[in-house]
This record gives sequence, structure tokens and C-alpha cells, in this order.
Amino acid sequence: MLKNKSYIGISFIILLFGIYAVPKIVERIQNNDVVKGDRLDKIGSASKNDQKLVKIGPAPKFELVNQDNKKITNETYKGKVYVLEFFFTTCPSICPKMNLSMLAIENKFFGNPNFGIVSITIDPSHDTPDVLKAHAKLLGVKSSNWNFLTGDRAYIFNLANKGFNLYAGENSKVNGGFEHSGLFALVDKNGDIRCRRDDFGNPILYYDGLDKNGVRDIQQDINILLKD
Repeated sequence: MLKNKSYIGISFIILLFGIYAVPKIVERIQNNDVVKGDRLDKIGSASKNDQKLVKIGPAPKFELVNQDNKKITNETYKGKVYVLEFFFTTCPSICPKMNLSMLAIENKFFGNPNFGIVSITIDPSHDTPDVLKAHAKLLGVKSSNWNFLTGDRAYIFNLANKGFNLYAGENSKVNGGFEHSGLFALVDKNGDIRCRRDDFGNPILYYDGLDKNGVRDIQQDINILLKD
């Protein structure tokens, strides 16, 4: 008898819940609101903000010499959007791929006076202005806003590792004698490093210059910055 009373009580509670809740659920489905809620609404609004490029901070100042033996500084690019990399001309591994990626970026924005590229060698003892000029010619570089820079070795390594936090180092055990990042830095017209967020909402900091998706992403974000 007690069991029967318990079942009746539970059935009565379920019936009351159904009378109260089912119409509300049906109403939300009809209004296409079934997936909405406070937390989901907040996530939805945050995702729109995530589409904005993140400002990481001011890019380090630099002063080096280009392929025409002219002094180039960060002020040379004031008012311009630019992409920056560290490389060396005799690199047997990732640099050729980075060169192709940069050429794709150059071709995309060729003729735009508000865009430029900075390629800084990490092997300045070999990569003199004349060597860099020959390298630029070999690549088929057309833009006057693409500077290949060289200078003091210690200064360049400090600029890479402590300034931009893009790894560069000498290693006699690796092919070519140097190791370095395959990443590209994106700098806006005000001299600030900018980037997009990853799928988890975290700033990516730099763009993968070895990957076609990374090149696509940086091209899209250059467009955004050029319109600002």
C-alpha cells in the first residue's frame, strides 16, 4: 500500500511538471529560442568581440641597413601596416617556404603605399647589403616597401629574442648553422603588434609563415588594418 502511494505521489509531481514546463518548452521551440540562455547569450556576444584584432603592444624600435645600404628604422614604416620576419639567405630549411609566403603577401598588396614588409637577416656576417640585394632580385621582389635588413649580430639577436620574442639562435648542429622561428609579426599603422584570436579566444600573437592558412589569415587581417 505504501509503495502504491509513493508511485501515485511521484506520478502527481511529474504531471504537475508537465503541465508547467511542456508549454514553455514548446513556446521556446516555436520562437527558435531553445538554445538561448544567459550563459549562451554571453558566449554569443563575446564571439563577436573576438573577431576584433588584439593589440599586443608596441613593436620594438629598430635601426638597420637595407639592401640598398640605406638606414631603415621603425619610423620608416610609420603610418603603414607591415609584416616582419627573421630569416637568412643561405637557410636550407624553412626560409624558402617563408620567402614564398612573403611573396604571396607582397603580390596581394602590391602597389598599396600603406603596406610594407621587413625581412631581417640573422646571419649578418654573410648577408651584407649586396647579398640581400641579390637575394631580393632572385626572389623577384617588386615592392619598394619591402626592405631586407642587416646590421650588428648581437643587436639583431636581441631584437628577435627579447624585442619581438621570435626565436633566433646559432646552432652548429643543425643544417645551415642557425635556428629561427617561421612566424610573421603583424604591425599596424600606429606601430602596435596586432593579431587575431584562436578558436579558444586566445591571441595567437604571431602568424604561421609556413602554412597556407596562416598566410590566408594574415592577408585577411592586413586588409582589416589597412581600412582602419
